[in-house]
Order: sequence, then C-alpha cells, then structure tokens
Amino acid sequence: MADYIYTMEIRLTPDQMKGVNLVQDIARAAGITLYLTGGAIRDIISGFTIRDLDFTVQGNPLKLQKEFDRAGAQLAGHDEDARTLFLVLPGNVRAEIGMAHTEHYEKVGRPPVITPASIQEDLRRRDFTVNAMALSLNEGSRGLLLDPFNGVADIEAKLLRILHNYSFVEDPSRLIRATRFAARFHWPMEERTQQRYDSARENNYIEHVSRSAVGHEIAQLAHEDDPLNVVRTLEKEDFLKVLHPHWTTAKVDSSGLSQLMKTRQQMVDLGYTVDPSPAVMHFLTAKLADKDLSDLRRQIPRKDLIEAWRDIEDHAKELAKRLTGKEAATPSRTWNLLSAARPEMVLFLAVTARHQTVAGKIKNFLTKWRQVQQRIPLPEMTELLITPQLPEYPKIARDVFMLLLDGKLRSRTETLKFLKPFAPPPPPPPPPPRRGRGPKGAAAAVVAPAAAVPGKKGEVAKGKGKGKSAPVATPPATVAAPVAKPEAKAKPEAKAKPVKAPPKPAQRPAKPAAKRPAKKTVRKKAKARTKAKKR
Repeated sequence: MADYIYTMEIRLTPDQMKGVNLVQDIARAAGITLYLTGGAIRDIISGFTIRDLDFTVQGNPLKLQKEFDRAGAQLAGHDEDARTLFLVLPGNVRAEIGMAHTEHYEKVGRPPVITPASIQEDLRRRDFTVNAMALSLNEGSRGLLLDPFNGVADIEAKLLRILHNYSFVEDPSRLIRATRFAARFHWPMEERTQQRYDSARENNYIEHVSRSAVGHEIAQLAHEDDPLNVVRTLEKEDFLKVLHPHWTTAKVDSSGLSQLMKTRQQMVDLGYTVDPSPAVMHFLTAKLADKDLSDLRRQIPRKDLIEAWRDIEDHAKELAKRLTGKEAATPSRTWNLLSAARPEMVLFLAVTARHQTVAGKIKNFLTKWRQVQQRIPLPEMTELLITPQLPEYPKIARDVFMLLLDGKLRSRTETLKFLKPFAPPPPPPPPPPRRGRGPKGAAAAVVAPAAAVPGKKGEVAKGKGKGKSAPVATPPATVAAPVAKPEAKAKPEAKAKPVKAPPKPAQRPAKPAAKRPAKKTVRKKAKARTKAKKR
C-alpha cells in the first residue's frame, strides 16, 4: 500500500503543510471527520502544481468559522447553500472547506438540491474520476485513500473520465472544466467521455450553466500555469464567450501575460513565493471595458481575489513612486525597499513599469545585485572566525553586502580590512603538560633500580642467614659490590631503607653508573684467590 501521507508531506509546500495541520487540529477539536479531497489529491499524485487545498468534512463547516478566525485564517467568502468556506490560511494558502453532500438535479439548468451525506456518497456526485478521491486525516485511519472509481489508474493513464453518462447534462460547467483540464494537463478524454462531451456541445447544454459555476471557472483561470493557452483553448471550443460574451483573446494582453509568467518563474527560482493570480486577471482582461470588468468581478465567489485584482494597479503606482524618491536613492536603500515590498507588487511592476529608472532598479534587484553577494569573502570570514555561530553574524554579513552594493568596498583587501575588527579573539592556547611529582613508587623505581650482583641481570642477592632472600636497594653509584669470601658466613643483610626521590628527578642530571666488571673476569679472580689460600 502506498504511503500517501508521506507523498503529501513531500509534495506540499511548508505553508500548505502547516495549513493542513491547522485544519486538522480544528476539525479534531470539534469532533468532525475531515478529508483532503478533489484537486489537491489529484495534483499530489500526478506531480502537478498544487494550487489550493480542498477539504471535505462530514458536518457543517460554517460552525468552524470562529475557530479559523482565532487561528489567523481570513474568510474569503462562503456558499450558504453548499455550506462551503473559502479561506486564506496563514502563509497565503488558499483553501476550501465544504460539507460532504449529494446533489439531486430535478431539471437541467436548475440548481441542485443539496443534502448532507457521507464521504462515500460525496465522492459519487463529483465530475471526473481523478477528482473523486479522498485522503483521511482522522485518527485511526489517517493516510487511508478512498478511491471508489479508480482515479489513480486514470492519473497513471493520463485520461479524463466522467463518473456517469449524465455528468455533462446535470452540470454543464463540467464542459468548461473538461476543456480546461485537457489544456492544462494535455490529457485526452476517455472514449466514452469524449462522446458525451461532443453530444453535450451539439445539444448546447452549456446554455443551462449556473452563474455561480461560471464565476468559479473565471477564478480558476487566474491560477493556471499557462493561462494564455487555456484561454485560447476555451475560445476554440466557444466556451470563452460563456464566461463573458465580450471576452475574446483579442482583449487579452498576450505579450504582457507571457512576460509576467517568465518573471514569475524567475522569482520562484530565486526563492520567492508569489501569487500571480491578480496580475494574471489584469492581463487577461486588459482590453475589456470597465463595465465588463465589473460583471466579471461580481461573478467570482472569492472576495480576496477580487480585491487584490482591483487594487493591484494602485499599489504598484505607490511602489513606483517610492522607487523614484529619496527612499531608494542608493542601491542599498532600493534593495531594502524592494525586499520589504510584497512579491506580487514587485512582479507586477517588473512587467508594467514604464519609468526607466523604476524598471532598471527592479531589473538590478532581480539580476545584477544578486551577483554582488558572491563577492562576500566567506572563506576569509571563516578564517577570521566570523561564522554563523556568532550572534552578530547576520548584521555583519548584511553590512558588508550593503557596502558592496553602494561601492564603498571595492576590493577584497578593503573588505577584509573592514571585517578584521569584528573578528573574535582567538581561543586561549591549551595548558602545558603538568610536570609535578609522580607516585612515590615510580620515582623510587626510576632513581633506585635493583642492585646488580653476580648472576643474572635484574635478580636480587640471596643471603644465607635464615634461608630467606632480601631485596637489595642500591644506588646506581654502588652497583659493583665486593665479592664475599666463600669460607665466611654471610650475615643476614638488613632491609635497605627506601631512598627518597629527589625533588625534581626530571631536571636533576643523572650520575654516570659505575662500570660493571665483566662476569668472566670476576669468576677468574675468585678462583685464583681460592687456589692461593689452599696452597
């Protein structure tokens, strides 16, 4: 069994994953069963861009509105009939939370009768198999994928398949959706689905599409990766005029839209999270009359998109004015201003700016000034112990970057000269090895080794007294002792007193040891003495 929770975690952005956890915690606290459904599951499995999060609960999500407000989510709209909340979760994550329900169409063109239902019944009323899947986010079944119509297989086969023969009849907006999906994914329709699609077009079922469904399809255009291609496909199928009778590709700013998507990708590569939807709607409707724009906006269910679309030009003009003033008099000030601005405004202004100074500063911000960061001498900073572990490291690195931008540090030598005062003092050297006294036994062993006597080296001398042997401790200077006569009885030797170790044996020069006579010479002399006495 595939681990869909793991797939979800690696496919969602960090902000989207935080949004999933937030909705999950609120639903769990309210005791409501929660599922991630629809397009989010499709895009997680297929690998396409995850535009928003669709949740389905077995209950009324409108009761959770206060909890979402406390958690920092913004209400972007709601559908009272379908009991659906449109939210903007923290991190600018778009989400939709709907009630699990069934839809019964009494007549073509009439709104459906909505009834609360289980998640299994909710999946049966959906449009395509690739959208009729749900991932459980509940304790005990978390990670369980519900796929009653084998949508995963159709994703692998890259096919669009309706759930039943009357799909396009019951909801004609699915004709627009099928066209949009085919243009986005480049997936063909399954054979039976294509036949039903052609039949619905010939019978002009699209005339019965509801106004709310049209508004939903208009809003979806703003989040396409290639909106121009989708609009052209809709116009080819005569569905663009369904969204608005005066809307054609001739009313679209094609060049501006293409430049917008290129700049957006450039900003994404630089690490920015940009929502281009307001700017996309601006270029898609650039040549429409004001009255037509008002009609389009009234149909869109998400109020956050409408407000951002309406205000984008005013916000861009304000930012352009600041870029031509004292606030952006130097490259470093311009950098700080554009870094603090909303990425959506920078994106829109990068395409629409007509003032040469404004356009040049934004271009430098996205290209030339990024290369200045490579001039920061990071290896030399490491040698100076100026590393990220220092609390003041971010400020030092930023100050160096700002000075490089303004041209106040023109060479590596000047940069290092600026950095040296910030280098922390080097760590103290390690303590020297200790030279104090060692253990008494070890010192005595070094100073007074065992006495050498005739016999094997290192053996102790044996006395005859009581038949016991006593160790002889003799300093190195008295190693050569006189040999006792064999006739005389050796007196038992007294135990040698331990010799005290000198105060500093390591520093005291060692006395040269007395030269031992060779063993053979000693033995010959002893034999000669014995023979002389016998005579």
